[in-house]
Amino acid sequence: MAIYLLRHAETDGNATRVVQLPGVPLSERGRQQAARLAARLADAGITRIVSSDLARAIETAEALRATTGAPVEIDPALAERNFGDVRGTPYSRLTADIFGPDYEPPGGETWATFHSRVDDAWQRVLRLAAGTAGHVAVVTHGLVCGAIFARHLDSSLHDAPERWGNTALTIIEASRTVRLLACTAHLQ
Repeated sequence: MAIYLLRHAETDGNATRVVQLPGVPLSERGRQQAARLAARLADAGITRIVSSDLARAIETAEALRATTGAPVEIDPALAERNFGDVRGTPYSRLTADIFGPDYEPPGGETWATFHSRVDDAWQRVLRLAAGTAGHVAVVTHGLVCGAIFARHLDSSLHDAPERWGNTALTIIEASRTVRLLACTAHLQ
């Protein structure tokens, strides 16, 4: 059993450097990225897909469902950090480092709340994977991938990526062992 941890494909907000809004779909380029990721994983033995409830993740998960035939389950706890009132703001207009350890977005989640939510979601994924014949794909977001890597995986053999690119693929075995980290070779 392996878990395929995936970041969603590109949105226009990613391309133009805007703090994401929840309902933003994939861009045309993002749909192509999702199709390439799905083609890469078509024969990987994925039998279940769990996705964040945000549009960009669901659309990426649906591309994967189309090639694997695996059903998609939605888990809102896999959503990106809620940046509240900052969502929709271009990064160039931000007056604070929204990724800083002490930043609390107005109307959004603190880091502690975000990490607690992701920790709970990851425990559900592990239970689901343990009871699944085949592999599980988890379609989520960059900060969620980073939190799972830092807090739940054996990172002794890998440095944390500087960023989790769109459709970054991480393969996890035995619930903690990273076999492949943040790979986007399918986009080349």
